[in-house]
Amino acid sequence: MDVVFDFPSKGTAPLAIVGNYPPRRCGIATFTQDLHRALQLAAPDRACLAVAVSDAHGPYPYPAEVSIEIDQDDISSYAAAAERLNRAGIAAVSLQHEFGIYGGPAGSHVLPFLDRLRASVVTTLHTVLTHPDPEQRRVMERLIARSARLVVMAGKGREILLDTYGVAADKIAVVPHGIPDRPLVSSERAKARFDAAGRQVLLTFGLLSPNKGIEIVIEALPAIVRTEPDVLYLVVGATHPNLQRHEGERYRESLRERAAALGVERNIRFIDGFLDLPELLAHIAAADIYVTPYLNEAQITSGTLAYAVGLGKAVVSTPYWYARELLAEGRGVLVPFADIGAMGDAISSLLARPMLRDRLQERSAALGATMAWPVVGRRHLGLLDHARNPVPAVARAQLQPEAPRRYGTTRRDGRSDGVVVAGAAVG
Repeated sequence: MDVVFDFPSKGTAPLAIVGNYPPRRCGIATFTQDLHRALQLAAPDRACLAVAVSDAHGPYPYPAEVSIEIDQDDISSYAAAAERLNRAGIAAVSLQHEFGIYGGPAGSHVLPFLDRLRASVVTTLHTVLTHPDPEQRRVMERLIARSARLVVMAGKGREILLDTYGVAADKIAVVPHGIPDRPLVSSERAKARFDAAGRQVLLTFGLLSPNKGIEIVIEALPAIVRTEPDVLYLVVGATHPNLQRHEGERYRESLRERAAALGVERNIRFIDGFLDLPELLAHIAAADIYVTPYLNEAQITSGTLAYAVGLGKAVVSTPYWYARELLAEGRGVLVPFADIGAMGDAISSLLARPMLRDRLQERSAALGATMAWPVVGRRHLGLLDHARNPVPAVARAQLQPEAPRRYGTTRRDGRSDGVVVAGAAVG
């Protein structure tokens, strides 16, 4: 991994952070708010403005730190936001990037913002595609040219930037996904709150959608229940807003129906809601095993997995990119994608071996100490303070404003060919 040193704050020049922001319900919104708080903690003498990107369901009742709101689909609001930041004398901007955050083809509405902005930019990439379509590549190349530094949360992201986009190695920083700075809590103490005392608890949390693979764990439950009849699988999270708009709760109901058909309805509990941080941490604390059964390899970060590992949980996961990296060196168990038998065997084995679970938890907790938001915030602050400014002439030449384009839907996944999996036992 790239090493990022902590640097002292220089002066009082204000900073800004741009991305989705709560109360919008998505992982990047939560990340943006957490990073804002971490920057304020790292440099309490610095003003840090938050710029929130709102979708068609806005306006939202944003907290006081949100000074500027961008209408996702109004291209003119991007340039207007940049001009407001220019007038505020912003020194550096932390830009959160994922293609679905911004309007236009492949999120190209962010480009007028970058064209007008005078401050240096450090871009955190929440998605890095190995096979971008032409529009995605165009946006990425302009974003790369305009950014002083690019932040990814895993070494795999760095590898893709080097190989697919030809980014210079010294322009890339690997900084882990931040996690709450909380003491570890015994799962036995936490279970009583959820009427789960004396039961073995499995947990998956996050916005519910078919690509999360929840059905694989449900299909594996009958085999798990044969040896652990009191096991309880908690599925925590609201249905993804996009899915909910198109089909309501049909997917969630299909999962309930499948559990009933398999005779394991008493072994699964759905908690439908977007939990605040204390509630989320309480559910994680109650878990004996955290499960991420995602179906797609091409995922370079997962806030839910970062939380679980950082808070010292034993984990069973499919081998998507981020999981392979975070669970390396004996921090978890990987099973092949969509393999019901392997999923059941891995979970049953860990439930039957508490000493093994303890070892996994110790290794996860050790990594978590390096992922706490106060640590991560200082690293982001160092990058912002040392971002190159002004933009080099060669990059500026590539950033001439373009005429607005008509736009429609674009493909946003980054599925790659040739999945290689490894079912690993950790001893």
